[in-house]
Amino acid sequence: MSAPFSWDEPEGLAARGTLIVLAGRGEHGGVYERFGRRLAFDAYRVRALGDASADPSVLDEAAKLLADESLPGPKVLVGSDTGARYAAHLAAEQTAGVDALILAGLPTTPWVSGTWQAEVEARTACPTHQGRLTHDPEFRRGALDATPDLPELRLEKVRVPVLALHGKDDVVSPLDEALHAYGDVRTVLFNGGRHDVLNDALHRTAAATVVLFLERLRLSTELPAIAQGDLA
Repeated sequence: MSAPFSWDEPEGLAARGTLIVLAGRGEHGGVYERFGRRLAFDAYRVRALGDASADPSVLDEAAKLLADESLPGPKVLVGSDTGARYAAHLAAEQTAGVDALILAGLPTTPWVSGTWQAEVEARTACPTHQGRLTHDPEFRRGALDATPDLPELRLEKVRVPVLALHGKDDVVSPLDEALHAYGDVRTVLFNGGRHDVLNDALHRTAAATVVLFLERLRLSTELPAIAQGDLA
């Protein structure tokens, strides 16, 4: 198990909390660099881990980070793809230190890409991220075609605030199936969004949605509204 990828708040600012990211199939923590840097700019520390479906020690490392008193709270588990299932599992087990849960692109039924071009286009519409995945030697192509044994999804047992992010055009986890899986969870949908919603073309909006959730969480677990009105 390699060390987590880390992004910290700018010098001179007090950290506002910690996000622990569990990557999805084929990914490693470094894939979330853009997300990590953006959240760190807003003074949240980010620790990104690998694919627990390929390396179960990721879950042990996540538990250690949650228990690490040097990392500021609130501590939020963020999971993408299969990482969302593992993050939900840790929260359902009421693992010590989990203050909230963010799920992105929760996997539903098996999906087969057939080609790399089909996979990368299903993952993201962002040309920058497509290029990152295409030229990343540590990224495992074809991993989305795998159907690993995953922990049971027990969101009804999660006792902390939960936010779900999902792309409306996600063909890996089709929207209707995903909404059924999320149930009553607070869910934000992204128009045109694909599977890797944190690294998709609307990644700025996804990051802003996460920051707003975190700011509300800092006020109370009841997530009181901070601003009202409509920009439209």
